[in-house]
Amino acid sequence: MELAGTFGILQQNLLSPLTLAFLLGMLATLVKSDVEFPEPAYKFIAFYLMFAIGLNGGVELAGTTFAAFALPALATIFLAFLLPSLCYVVLRAIFRFDVANAAGVAALYGSVSSVTFAAGIGVVEAAGMGYEGFIPTMAALAEWGMIVALFWGRLGLKSRGDAIGKVVQETLTGRSVILLMGGLVIGALIGEPGFERIAVVFSQGPEGLFRGVLVLFLVEMGMVAARQLREFARVGPRMLVFGTMMPVLMGLLGATLGSLAGLSVGGAFILAAIAGSASYIDAPAAVRTTFPQANPSIYLTSSLGITLPFNLLLGLPLLYAYTQWFCDQLARCPVLPPGA
Repeated sequence: MELAGTFGILQQNLLSPLTLAFLLGMLATLVKSDVEFPEPAYKFIAFYLMFAIGLNGGVELAGTTFAAFALPALATIFLAFLLPSLCYVVLRAIFRFDVANAAGVAALYGSVSSVTFAAGIGVVEAAGMGYEGFIPTMAALAEWGMIVALFWGRLGLKSRGDAIGKVVQETLTGRSVILLMGGLVIGALIGEPGFERIAVVFSQGPEGLFRGVLVLFLVEMGMVAARQLREFARVGPRMLVFGTMMPVLMGLLGATLGSLAGLSVGGAFILAAIAGSASYIDAPAAVRTTFPQANPSIYLTSSLGITLPFNLLLGLPLLYAYTQWFCDQLARCPVLPPGA
C-alpha cells in the first residue's frame, strides 16, 4: 500500500465517531469534568455489544461450511498459544519482570479486548467490506490465550496447578465467551428469517443500533483509560515500549496467518485486531485470583492506558494497511461485500 493510502486510513480512523468518542471520554476525565457513566448502563452496553456481535456472526455462520472454518480456526488456536507465550518470554527475558507480573501482563495480552474487536469490525464496515460469519467464534477461541499465560506463571512459580481446572472453567463461563458463543448459537439457529424480526435492535448495519451503542461505550472507555494513564509513572518507559510494540507484532502475525488460512481481507484484518488486543475486563479478575501478588497498576495500565488508545489511534490503521498489502502480495484473499 502506498504511503498516501496509509495516511488516508489513519486520517479516516482519527476522524471516525468511534475514535472521537474515545478521545472525548479521555478529555472529560483529564479536565476533571463531572461527566459520569452509570455503572449499570456500562454493564448493559458491554452485555449488548458482545451478544450482538455473536448474534450477527451466528446468522452468517448458518451458511458457512466446516471446510471454510477449519483452517482459520487452527490459525486462531495456534495464535492463542503463541502470543501469550511470546509475551511471557519477552517480559521475563528482556524486561526482567518477575514471574507473577510477567504472567499477569501476558494473560491480558493473551485475551481479547471487546472494544478493539468491535472497533476492528467498525473499520471493515467503514471500508465497505464484509467478513466471515464465524469471526466471533475465532474471538472466543482466542480467549484461551489467557489460560496459556496463567499456566506459564504457575509453572514458573512451581505451584501445584490444582486450580488450573478452575481457571479453565472460569474462562469458559466468562461473560465474553458466554455472550459471544450464546449469541452465535442463537443466530445460527434462527438464521436470516428470524434475525429480520430483531434487526432493528441488533443489526450492525445502518438499520440497527449497534454502532450508536458502541460510540457511547467508547466514551466510557476513554474516561477509564484516562484514569489509568495517571498510573503511568508507576509503570515506567518499559511498558510504553511493550504496550505499543507487542500489539503491532502480534497483529502482524494475526494478519499473516489469517491471510494464509484463506480469510478475506476483512476477516484477516479482524483476526489481526483480535491478536493485537489486550483485555481489561475479564482477564484482570482471573489474574487477581491466580496471582494476587501481581501489581494491577502494571497490567491494567499497560492494556487499558497504553495499548487500547494506541490500537484505536494508530495500531488498527497500521494493521489494516499491512493486511491489504499482504493480501495483495498473495493475490488470493477475497474481498467480501458488506453483510456477506
